[in-house]
Amino acid sequence: MNVEKILAISGKPGLYALKVQTRSGFVAESLLDGKKITVGMKSNVSLLSEISMYTLTAEKPLAEILREIAIKENEGPAISHKEDNDKLLAYFSEIVPDYDTTRVYPSDIKKVFNWYNILQSKGLVSKVEVKTESVSDNKEVVNEDATENIKPEKETKKTEKLPKTEKVEKVVKAKTSDPKTKK
Repeated sequence: MNVEKILAISGKPGLYALKVQTRSGFVAESLLDGKKITVGMKSNVSLLSEISMYTLTAEKPLAEILREIAIKENEGPAISHKEDNDKLLAYFSEIVPDYDTTRVYPSDIKKVFNWYNILQSKGLVSKVEVKTESVSDNKEVVNEDATENIKPEKETKKTEKLPKTEKVEKVVKAKTSDPKTKK
């Protein structure tokens, strides 16, 4: 499940897909009704890929929780977020048994189920784990023997860098001290 470009915007219902970034913010499309809106830089926006929930041991990324719901429901719709809190808490504890009950509120759990059902209705949920490339995977291994055959680059002539005011003064002095310009 890839939630890299899915947004939750504070004060707006539902989820949004990031479409285009502009100078003053970005354009997002609602997953509920398909309307496009412009969102300014002052708006409080969260990427679903950056959201985590507290567990007793560490924080668990929302993408993993959504994937576990998809596995439990066989990529079908989950329990409605409008159910009573006891049902929601019992269902959520089946998915994430070690969630921190003191820091994860029923309102947070309602959002998770609401978001999952929105994503599921658009076909954006999957049981397959999305692998993200880490920086360590992209490192190149350098052969030590190959570095011996590399020729050093030619040294370039370095010019003295002066502040702009000193450069202007030198140019002015050079023009005024030129014998051809004096008459």
